[in-house]
Amino acid sequence: MDRRIREYTDPEYEQDIYESSGKRSKDHERRGRSRRCRRKRHFRPLILLLVLILGIGCAYFAKNSNGTSSTYDPANWNLVLVNRKHPIPKNYKVGKLVTLSDGQKVSAKIYPSLQQMFDDARATGLQLFVASGYRTQAYQQKLLDEKYDEYKNDGYSRAEAKKKAEAWVAVPGTSEHQLGLAVDINADTSVCSKDAVYDWLDQNSYKYGFIHRYPSDKTDITGVINEPWHYRYVGVEAATEIHEKGITLEEYLDET
Repeated sequence: MDRRIREYTDPEYEQDIYESSGKRSKDHERRGRSRRCRRKRHFRPLILLLVLILGIGCAYFAKNSNGTSSTYDPANWNLVLVNRKHPIPKNYKVGKLVTLSDGQKVSAKIYPSLQQMFDDARATGLQLFVASGYRTQAYQQKLLDEKYDEYKNDGYSRAEAKKKAEAWVAVPGTSEHQLGLAVDINADTSVCSKDAVYDWLDQNSYKYGFIHRYPSDKTDITGVINEPWHYRYVGVEAATEIHEKGITLEEYLDET
């Protein structure tokens, strides 16, 4: 028999091959495990860093992003912040409402102060009334839909009509009217001018705990265009400081 064939068919030779091959296979497997362990050790700090970054990012987003409810303390119900970035807190309760002579409603908590303010304004010869008080979620949506349709009928695209409508009407859940603490006040123009009423309110409302919520020079902070008719109850102490400093509710809360 050919020696070369005999060498390849020799059992002892074959055993050497198998043992050598098995040893190399085990060595290769050990080296592979070692490399994988080293890679895991290298990636572990990176993974931890990514988790930390994601955690910080989520916390920042929860605090600063649009649609984040503000913290609501029932003891400070008069200072609850509601705007585009801070929807009405889920645990907020409107409570008892009082129906005014014109059918509008306001929180029973602010009614005495509102009535006193109106009485004093009327004593100066002004005639004013609440054009809009408490609103339900459904009614707020109705107002937004009507404004959207108005712009849509004027020829604006859907996106443009939506943007313009939301610049005038708050998205449901972000309107102070839904708190029962805000009122839109207008003048009986058969007796006095709107400007006369707005000027008096601007100069005197703080004495009764109300603030001009959306001044013309604070749109970048409030996110709402000038509304000389919109007044919000915050309490005499807060209203006085806000009035004297010429700041908004957002700025006042940032300082306290």
